[in-house]
Amino acid sequence: MHTKSLTEGELDEIYAFAVQLGKDAGKLLLDAAQSRFNGENTQEVVEKDSSVDIVTKTDEDVEAFIKTSIHQQYPDHAFIGEETYSQGTSRAYLISNTTPTWCVDPLDGTVNYTHLVPMFCVSIAFIVHGQPAIGVICAPLLSQLFTSCRGRGAWLNETQRLPLVRCPVPPMPVDAPRGATLDLAYTAMGAFDIWWEGGCWEWDVAAGIAILQEAGGLVTTANPPKDPATARIEDVGLGSRLYLAIRPAGPSTTESGREGQERTVREVWRRVRELDYTRPAA
Repeated sequence: MHTKSLTEGELDEIYAFAVQLGKDAGKLLLDAAQSRFNGENTQEVVEKDSSVDIVTKTDEDVEAFIKTSIHQQYPDHAFIGEETYSQGTSRAYLISNTTPTWCVDPLDGTVNYTHLVPMFCVSIAFIVHGQPAIGVICAPLLSQLFTSCRGRGAWLNETQRLPLVRCPVPPMPVDAPRGATLDLAYTAMGAFDIWWEGGCWEWDVAAGIAILQEAGGLVTTANPPKDPATARIEDVGLGSRLYLAIRPAGPSTTESGREGQERTVREVWRRVRELDYTRPAA
């Protein structure tokens, strides 16, 4: 199935499947965390690229469950998951503009999970024409489920439409707990004003970008252009590894919500330096 053949009905069906899959994967994370609370499960922690880039058996088991579930339901869709990607040697950007692709982080916030800090989650995104169309983020210990489908709104726990806060955007970012996926979800909710990051991967951000954009937020590059005051503000490249997110915002007495978002982008650009995360095919 190519993306051009997806009807609205098919997208609705995929959305419902993704939401249920997020709930089921979140239940696996919750069960694993509960077993650790009870002292029944002491998992080996394997370091990948650094002491804060680690993997547990839970990461691998949840990714295997998600991948199997997707391939059984949609065998012609592509799949990219953090753990299977990390086992390879290439760091090329693999998401196609022509093939429907699922992009998954089975456990974002593994360091938090190993310490039983509740800021961890599963992230599931469905990519259409290279852009996130569906996003599902489930944080089981927080009892929070963030979902979105293009044109259908962004939601918290399926009943509360996002954002929760739509007042004008403050001009400066604030500190936030680390963890790209939930940081983006909380930016979509309006709990965080600004999120700026370099070095994340597409599975860290794809679902969050889908949810944030559907809620009315803005996501562009973290790298400042030569002239921040006049440069065009474009949608972020999913595989760029450089992200600046601004929460949804309503109008003030002097500017529209979009104008406030763009003003904030330019103010952030003036205060940050350029980062280099170039990679093949991105």
